[in-house]
Amino acid sequence: MNKLLVFDLDGTLIDSRRDLCTGINLMRRHYGLPALPEATVTQFIGDGIRQLVRRSLRDAPELDLDEAVQINSACYRAHLHDATTLYPGVAEGLARLARAGGTLALISNKPRVSCRDLLRHFALDAFFASVMGGDSVANLKPHPEALQCTMQALRFAPADTWMIGDSANDLACARQAGAQNVFVTYGIGRAEPEIPGLAFDDFPSLADYFLAHRG
Repeated sequence: MNKLLVFDLDGTLIDSRRDLCTGINLMRRHYGLPALPEATVTQFIGDGIRQLVRRSLRDAPELDLDEAVQINSACYRAHLHDATTLYPGVAEGLARLARAGGTLALISNKPRVSCRDLLRHFALDAFFASVMGGDSVANLKPHPEALQCTMQALRFAPADTWMIGDSANDLACARQAGAQNVFVTYGIGRAEPEIPGLAFDDFPSLADYFLAHRG
């Protein structure tokens, strides 16, 4: 399979909403603020930890954002995979794609150390030739920098590269890098205003598609 398949993490491979919410609410407790509902925190996910924290403290704009980010980071790291789960079929699907010769990579706006720890926790780390987090390059998705660096490092052309994710950020990242894109409908984010090249309702269907189109 002469393809580079680049996956997002949160909302694509893992459902991390509960642990991200725990981290945010522990940070808010530190400041004496009431907890936010999980549905509210979920709406804030996708643009990196700084934006997640900023949005979660809209009711306390006087707080120092840098300090709050550090506190949230520590709180979240302490509960990184307490309630986080793989989406159905992810482990099996990644294994099938790797066995078929696909080159797999990961790009997330989450810090790289957390990405690595989560992949190890779920025994997925061996599948990935490259892992880039939000602190691996200067610009977060939807900026194409991380995807461009990944393609260059693994020696794949944009035409042979697919960015797979659950949000408009992932689709825009692919578009700006000249790569193909795939949207998964089961995740946290939304595709709009981007237009997916392909869309799948579950991970096994995604794996089946690429295994049937190996050329």
